[in-house]
Amino acid sequence: MEFKNRTLSQIADLICGNFIKEESFFRYRSSMFLTEFFRDVETDYEHDGSTRGIWVGDTLKLILQEPSSEHKMPSDTFIKVIQVLMDQSDANNEDSNRAGALGTLNTVLLREGFEAFYAEDRKCYLKHIASQKILKPSANPHRPFTTAESKRRGMLSIYLNSCSEDELIEEILLPLFRQLGYYRITAAGHKDKSLEYGKDIWMKFMLPSLHMLYFGIQVKKGKLDAAGMSKSTNANVAEIYNQVLMMLGHEIFDPEIGKNVLVDHAFIVAGGEITKSAKNWLAGKLDTSKRSQVMFMDRDDILNLFIVNNLPLPVFALLKEDGDDDDLPF
Repeated sequence: MEFKNRTLSQIADLICGNFIKEESFFRYRSSMFLTEFFRDVETDYEHDGSTRGIWVGDTLKLILQEPSSEHKMPSDTFIKVIQVLMDQSDANNEDSNRAGALGTLNTVLLREGFEAFYAEDRKCYLKHIASQKILKPSANPHRPFTTAESKRRGMLSIYLNSCSEDELIEEILLPLFRQLGYYRITAAGHKDKSLEYGKDIWMKFMLPSLHMLYFGIQVKKGKLDAAGMSKSTNANVAEIYNQVLMMLGHEIFDPEIGKNVLVDHAFIVAGGEITKSAKNWLAGKLDTSKRSQVMFMDRDDILNLFIVNNLPLPVFALLKEDGDDDDLPF
């Protein structure tokens, strides 16, 4: 990923604070504080005593050349640079919302097709204007959660208890998969079952080599187990066995290339737990080739991915003030 030299020079000026002190929205950073800045970004760059603006611009150019978790997007390190630069505790000549600093930064970023904004967690993120893709440093769904994140996770967990299958798809899964980088996400819905062919959603994902993989998703709201009889809130894995076979064997039409394509992988997504016995039962029924094509995502996966990617909670989840989920049925 490359930015114009003019853009890098202007961002470097923001980092250095090269403005009249009484008018600047950005703090002034001498040599020592520039080194401290890039330490906060978790890099080893150390100012060498040369002209500050030129050195920072060259450093930003190196950072943009680092590997990115998003194809043709700025590196994760560059996104961290923006977050450290726009830390609300560094507000200068304005309040902590930093509206002036944000407007100045966006005037520069607009040239490259990006926009900075503050999210609910009060951190600054980048958005790719053309695709509306929100760029964040790689999100680890297995890391410890903050107190605020744990509360949001509890609110979302309560929402999953009461939402319908269609709401699970529309309010949770579509925004989640879109944020994770999938393309052409299409929900079949439940109004016309004959058109689903075992798929509630189909989508595609572009590999770094520009090849496309196609995914079909079968969604169940509750727990997925291998018991002899399903409870009202649970689904038996045998009930989706034929749907998985249809998903993997039926072609879908991709209007972007004008061709029918086969699904490469099947996602089985459950709003509750997917038991180990259910996974083992399905693996035993599918042949080797189809078995390798099936992936699972259960309640914990959904909750963790949704929270670490800082997606906005559905409106009805926000109405819940208590995030305690000790009494959940699954």
